[in-house]
Amino acid sequence: MTSEYKIGIDYGGTKIEGILIDGQGNEILRKRSTYEKNYKSGIETVVSLVSEFDQFTGTKNSVGIGIPGSSSKESGLIKNANSIWLNNKPFQKDIEETLQREVRIMNDANCFALSEAIDGSGADYKSVWGVIIGSGLGGSFVFNKQVIEGVNQVAGDWGHQPLPYATQEERALNVECKVGNCKRPLCAEQFISGIGFTKIFNQKHGTNLRTREIVALEANGDERAKEEFDLYEDRFARIIALMIGIVDPDAIILGGGMSNIGRLYDNIPKLLPKYTFSDKVRNKILRNTHGDSSGVRGAAWLWDSDKF
Repeated sequence: MTSEYKIGIDYGGTKIEGILIDGQGNEILRKRSTYEKNYKSGIETVVSLVSEFDQFTGTKNSVGIGIPGSSSKESGLIKNANSIWLNNKPFQKDIEETLQREVRIMNDANCFALSEAIDGSGADYKSVWGVIIGSGLGGSFVFNKQVIEGVNQVAGDWGHQPLPYATQEERALNVECKVGNCKRPLCAEQFISGIGFTKIFNQKHGTNLRTREIVALEANGDERAKEEFDLYEDRFARIIALMIGIVDPDAIILGGGMSNIGRLYDNIPKLLPKYTFSDKVRNKILRNTHGDSSGVRGAAWLWDSDKF
């Protein structure tokens, strides 16, 4: 389906956000709704948002949806969703039947990367790797403005791989991922996500601080926080270098709560040569352009991204 306007939906764990954009990516309308944490309420909320946008334009618009999981190519059922009521449900089929149109669905990390590749920080680059560092650690690879999903639909999503070059201290932390199909010791998400970073800091220093409080401590010269951020950046550089050795993207764009920490953009590029097999590291580490809007914008761009 092609239309003058596009609707993007970001299906979150507690809120569902919708956006209406025109063919040039200009935002026309945006709305966010809470919903009950169950399958039926989620579908009703998506349908309500789409109906409201359709009514505003007077047209039947294309719909793209970013979800915290993926739709199995074999069965059409949702898998690996953090919003667990989506798992093993024919979400795309049910939405399409209700809306009476084809709908495109993709993982929310893919939507983030696509948004930044089309008209965000990666617009001038051929290959873009989007990394979300928030409550979890996810990634997605976009080439020529097209998401490369891979046969297992996990291309670029390396957050549940073991932390490379683990030190004795890191091994001694005994972190273990609780995600059902991971549960690996040294899972990178447990070190690099905002939750993982904060948990390690509190474990080491006997504190009960939130992430933003640790960020404030570092900004005020606290040596404990500075040391922990030094370690964090080194760990992050190690796992970024791992992906550079596989897909070698032009630009690496950070999103999620931890991406707002300014020192990452200064320090990680300086650390990458230590771990990257190259005469020079040319990959750009960039802050996102659209922030929290990237996911919902990328969902809308699931239609007609090939025009760019």
